[in-house]
Amino acid sequence: MKLDLEESNTITKQIENVQLEDRSNSKIKTSGSLYLTISHLVFIETSSKREIWIYYSLINSIEKLPLGINGSPILIRTKHFLNCLFIISKERDCQTLIQALTHYSRPTKYHELLCFRDNNHLRKLLDSTHKNNEQIYHLESEYARMGLPSNKWTMTNINLDYQICDTYPNILFVPTSVNDNIIQLSANFRSRGRLPVLSYLHPNGASLTRCSQPLSGFNGRCVEDEQLLQHILMTNENSKFMYVVDTRPKINAMANKAQGKGYENEANYKNIQFHFIGIENIHVMRNSLEKLVKCADSSSTSSFFSELEKTEWLKHIKAIIDTSVFLVEAINDQNVSVLVHCSDGWDRTAQTCALASLLLDPYYRSIHGFQVLIEKEWLMFGHKFSHRCGHIYENDKEISPVFSQFLECAWQLQQQFPCAFEFNETYLIKLQEHVYSCQFGTFIGNCQKERVDLKINELTYSLWDYIQYKINDFINPLYIPNSLYSNSVLRPDTRIFSLKFWRSLYNRFDSNINPSEKLIDSLSMLSYNTSSLQKYSKLLEKRCTQLRNLLESVKNTDANNLVDLGESEIEKTKITDNDENRTKTDIKKLTLDEISTDFNSIDLNWKSTRKNCVCFEPFDFASSKLNCSRCGDILCERCVENGKFVSSTVSTKLIFVCKSCADQFRL
Repeated sequence: MKLDLEESNTITKQIENVQLEDRSNSKIKTSGSLYLTISHLVFIETSSKREIWIYYSLINSIEKLPLGINGSPILIRTKHFLNCLFIISKERDCQTLIQALTHYSRPTKYHELLCFRDNNHLRKLLDSTHKNNEQIYHLESEYARMGLPSNKWTMTNINLDYQICDTYPNILFVPTSVNDNIIQLSANFRSRGRLPVLSYLHPNGASLTRCSQPLSGFNGRCVEDEQLLQHILMTNENSKFMYVVDTRPKINAMANKAQGKGYENEANYKNIQFHFIGIENIHVMRNSLEKLVKCADSSSTSSFFSELEKTEWLKHIKAIIDTSVFLVEAINDQNVSVLVHCSDGWDRTAQTCALASLLLDPYYRSIHGFQVLIEKEWLMFGHKFSHRCGHIYENDKEISPVFSQFLECAWQLQQQFPCAFEFNETYLIKLQEHVYSCQFGTFIGNCQKERVDLKINELTYSLWDYIQYKINDFINPLYIPNSLYSNSVLRPDTRIFSLKFWRSLYNRFDSNINPSEKLIDSLSMLSYNTSSLQKYSKLLEKRCTQLRNLLESVKNTDANNLVDLGESEIEKTKITDNDENRTKTDIKKLTLDEISTDFNSIDLNWKSTRKNCVCFEPFDFASSKLNCSRCGDILCERCVENGKFVSSTVSTKLIFVCKSCADQFRL
């Protein structure tokens, strides 16, 4: 996707004579122009025509720095960790830019978001697969995969119109033995009506259930809520007690008692063991991330690790993983059911329930399974994505990187178990980007009811469709499906020195830090190129056989007539993935020109991913990239879209060629 400078409807404002300061060296500056479109801020370099595109919805802050010799500096920080320092030559242009960016990056209504606008680019890509979350995930299907309903767990429609709890899904799974009265009164006793319901059922019968804090205050109780927990306990014949895990620090939970909330009194709930964990609240996490971003921006290597420790970010990541490991050990090793809650049950509860499921169930470690996990634990059970991600300009104190922390926990697991996940690091980075970009409707809204009211499925495109379209970008070449390694319960090392700083995310756009290729990128490209060469080798072998047979059949013919033989009908063979020994598919005329084209159809010199794209676009850690099968050049995502996927004699699958090769060979 290149900016069409002649399309007047695309550009709303243009600012000339702008300098972009190099992030690693303030003395290096690039001249160009800024363009404000209906959805992006675009910077185009004058010399190389390299383009930098920034969604308005990704802009986190706009800071005007003190006036300098060359003009007015503006520092733009994004939610996916891109920092751009633009120097505007004219003060008037600087003020205009700040006002415009402030307006565009802070929508006040949902229907002002990018996903609700007509998007020609996505329409071209996804027209055949449109739309949206319901195609990927049905709640009943996922619980059916767990063997439900059963004689112990049943589906209830009591929340069908979201009357019991408007932030829960409209169908819930509860013990078969409970009646609607127990469900209703338990919901009345829980914050926001978020009563205990089933999240995950282990094959051994132990369950993972989730809810919000009780409205107990200092002395309050609810007999029906106590009964519901007893019914949950009785669904598991292998244990005489169950855990209730409060993920908050104990002091926070005690403070909530003064507000009429709090936690369960063990004296009222029979056969439960209560545990406080100590994951901090959204405000602490927000402040920790702000410190982490400053640490990642630091150019001082000597102070980096001490500053990283001060952020306490990895301490918070460790707390989330530790809690999830506790849940796994209880459910898998002890056969004990667990009920998890925090305050309202949509932040820390979502983190720990989702991560525990990821550790327990290999299905969730597939690309599709991970999407199902996000749909169930985060979207259906009401994580407040729009509040936590700041989609709508309302209350900045509601913003917190809760979902991003979950993605980082998944990444930490990938580092320790590289063969256990079907998806790669790029998949997680793209999820982090698009939860903020508002390009897709998948994460818009604070609960499923809001998404239904907004008609997300009908009016927006799905991120899952886009991922399916780009699926090859997200495959982990180290993944070993159906192996003992990938099918086992994951048991991560949670000691602090085993956790890593996620450089590919927080320094995603600092490619100058280390230009070396990532191992996963190299393996993915090697796998793709090796497959192409194997198919090409088989084609050449068959071509040689065809030509040898042809020459033998005309050995008594005058050599001058051989040229005419190129027009004779011979078997033209295509290599298929299903039948490597196949020698005949159809009969066509094969000319000498076509044979020559076959011999030159694949370039053996694929360029390294360390190189920039031919359009001079540098690759960040999550960039989509692809080699042209003809010339071997490495291309960025935008240049790939300008190229073509064409049929080939090498394979029944389409192969990619860049625009230059497509034009040269008239493809």
